[in-house]
Amino acid sequence: MARVNLELPDAFIYSTQLDVRVSDINYGNHVGNDRMVSLLHEARLRFLREHDFGEFNIAGLGLIVTDLVVSFKAESFVGEVLTFHLGLTDFNKYGCDFIYRVENQADERVVALAKIGIVFFDYDERKIARIPRVFLERCAPHHSGDADD
Repeated sequence: MARVNLELPDAFIYSTQLDVRVSDINYGNHVGNDRMVSLLHEARLRFLREHDFGEFNIAGLGLIVTDLVVSFKAESFVGEVLTFHLGLTDFNKYGCDFIYRVENQADERVVALAKIGIVFFDYDERKIARIPRVFLERCAPHHSGDADD
């Protein structure tokens, strides 16, 4: 089976560090794939909070994950610190992709690459919605694509 090949952005716009906890370790004695998804989620929440957003309060809209790819490059173990570099790519009128490069902080070894596609969602109306302009202004000022006015 062919491996997934993720294209990384030219520049990452945000970084945060997370400790690998004992609860992140699986029976293989390394970070489990389900726990990596949770760590990616935490990194996304921290990014949104830095811009005064949450997953349910971006101009009255929330986010929904539409797809997810994680490509593991190395193991991670309890006590290590991982740096999550985050970028935004592939904008359309309803959402974009969060792209990640996860590194071991101590030796800068790449642990994982990931892509999480999101769309904006109106939970009251139960339907997808256009990207709010305020999201682009705060999180992707370099992007000049579609947004809800």
